[in-house]
Amino acid sequence: MSVALSPPKTVAETSGGQVVPAFAIIGWRWISRNPAATVAPILIPFIFLYFLRIISPASLFPAEVVGAMLFTTQNIGSWVLGDSATWRIHTGLQDLFVASPLGKVRYLFGIALSNLIPAAPALVVLAIVLASVTVVPLLFWPVLIAAIAVLWVLFSAIGIAISSRVKSQREIWPVGSLVFTVVGMLTPLYYPLSAVPPLWRDAALCLPSTYAALLLRGVLAPGSLGASTMELYAVLLVVSAILGTAIALRLYRWRGV
Repeated sequence: MSVALSPPKTVAETSGGQVVPAFAIIGWRWISRNPAATVAPILIPFIFLYFLRIISPASLFPAEVVGAMLFTTQNIGSWVLGDSATWRIHTGLQDLFVASPLGKVRYLFGIALSNLIPAAPALVVLAIVLASVTVVPLLFWPVLIAAIAVLWVLFSAIGIAISSRVKSQREIWPVGSLVFTVVGMLTPLYYPLSAVPPLWRDAALCLPSTYAALLLRGVLAPGSLGASTMELYAVLLVVSAILGTAIALRLYRWRGV
């Protein structure tokens, strides 16, 4: 009895299903070999929360915890920047991806996933803290997950776009720290938008994270915002994030860098 053998799959046919698991393994190996990689993302937002808990009214603390979760998500973009720039400048690994059928969009999602894994424990810990300090409406959790997913893609795209413009290994840390720290400061994640000076407020309204924070605060405190206002924030979040991601991918130098 003869057995029909199917022809071997090409790289283009096999790479699609293997990209996500491969990058997930990269993220997991990072935290399994260096557990401190999971501690740092937890400590950074907790530094802000510690001082805010002391100097701000207790009623604002739940919203501040939500802000810490969004801040952690934004910082994934800085890690993506660092990995992508290192792979391009120091190891030359990006040349292999460019020569493969992978494409820059799948490369973006792969490297973003590998950096989401180390950030996930911080997000889980903050979610537990939030649930322990206030009664969280059931609707809040799916809205939170959706907002985090949108910002994760957006800031990963921003990070990878900036990484393609970095020219040396020594520029990676200062450039990433400057960009994402400024964005984190401009966005009213830890404090109400009404507390921001007018000029600063205008700049904050140009950032998708602002609408994510406003939307989540409205869902966290039912009745604080009207349904139409919350729908507007959701639309502004999605539209601004799509535009920001498209611009970032347009600016990203994939070939010939």
